[in-house]
Amino acid sequence: MSFKISFQLSLLMFFQFFIWGAWFVTMGTFLSQEFNSSGSELALAYETQSIGAIIAPFIIGLVADKYFAAQKVLGSIHLLGAFLLYKAGVSDNFSVFYPYILIYMLFYMPTLALANSVAFRQMKDPSKEFAPIRVFGSLGWIVAGLLIGYLSWESSSTLKNTFYMSSFISLILGIYSFTLPNTPPTIEKNKSKSFSQIIGLDALKLLKDKAYLIFFIASILICIPLAFYYQHANQFLNEIGMEAAAGKMTLGQISEILFLSLLPLFIKRFGFKSTLIVGIFAWGLRYLLFSLGADGVNSWMLILGIILHGICYDFFFVSGQIYTNIKCKPEYKSSAQGLITLATYGLGMLIGFRIAGYLTDLYLINDGHNWQKIWIQPSIFAFVILILFIFTFRNEKIKIKNI
Repeated sequence: MSFKISFQLSLLMFFQFFIWGAWFVTMGTFLSQEFNSSGSELALAYETQSIGAIIAPFIIGLVADKYFAAQKVLGSIHLLGAFLLYKAGVSDNFSVFYPYILIYMLFYMPTLALANSVAFRQMKDPSKEFAPIRVFGSLGWIVAGLLIGYLSWESSSTLKNTFYMSSFISLILGIYSFTLPNTPPTIEKNKSKSFSQIIGLDALKLLKDKAYLIFFIASILICIPLAFYYQHANQFLNEIGMEAAAGKMTLGQISEILFLSLLPLFIKRFGFKSTLIVGIFAWGLRYLLFSLGADGVNSWMLILGIILHGICYDFFFVSGQIYTNIKCKPEYKSSAQGLITLATYGLGMLIGFRIAGYLTDLYLINDGHNWQKIWIQPSIFAFVILILFIFTFRNEKIKIKNI
């Protein structure tokens, strides 16, 4: 891959995740500040991600794979996204805001796969070339958070600016996408995928394997506590008085980059079961730290909980993607990745967002929320999953290549 293409793809990833990180992290705080939204309304807003994840395979399978070049679909969606994000920012109540963010996420979630498709098609050895490109996505998310913190949009209650900023970058990325290397459809027009192939049902064969079935169920269940972090962490940190919370939350993405480099070594040395156990344990520990530090006195607990994001995400979700890739047959590798994404970011987090919204409404108090009681719930849930996983998941000797 030439330096020019490498640079183009790196910039693509930077913009792609800058846009998402610029509004998604602080949306809970924005809704509570701007519209005094309830926990159930926050759940509705955040679960648009899950609905988008469920719909994404249809858009990719029915449109991008067969009829149009991926970079053109990507560009068109981001141009539309610029308009939708701007309209979300100028909304004056939740009822007006919600339809715009729902439609936006229905289109944005497929762009994650489209961006990967554009990148993979330019690579001779994705196992070696993709990670250095994808890391720029994490950097984009980090820069977005640092900008929000530096500009003090949280403390000044001007988080609608995050939607304007995202809208502007989406406009730039929409135009820029049309200059990316051509990535034509992968399916000839006179051929078609079956419905089951489009939504990844052919990968259900994997669930006949007992070990993978247990991993699959655990993946859905651990996404329930995961949803608490995305939906309420920034709101929580701002409510207890942490300055530049969005900026400090970028420590999670920084640790993600660090632990991603350590992950292959850990898997080869200790195996998948130990790696997945560490990931689940980190989720339980993170929320326990949030609960214990909810009074704002022991801020080191909150910072440590944020930093644990690298272990939480990499050691369970990234290692799970690798595990899925190794376990399935070549003919349905793509379907298997689509299925696990639909089950986790779709079904698992959809349930999690609803539960998180219910609990934040349940523990509403005069001056905010009883965050100690809120965070202890996903902590206990994660530790229960951990115990069940330890005793039910069978450790396997799997030959690992190129990770």
